Amino acid sequence: MDRYHLTLNLEGRPAMQGWWSKEAAARRQFASWVGERGDMPGVRITSSTRRRARR
Repeated sequence: MDRYHLTLNLEGRPAMQGWWSKEAAARRQFASWVGERGDMPGVRITSSTRRRARR
């Protein structure tokens, strides 16, 4: 199962983060953060995927 992680940093400091099990949900949250805070100075929003080996 893949897990999707988002991090929002303000002025180099972590402000929010979250994990989602569904890519679509993580993409919606990413878009929301970009829309709400994307034009603020010093904002960095990162997205990553963690893949788990299937058993």
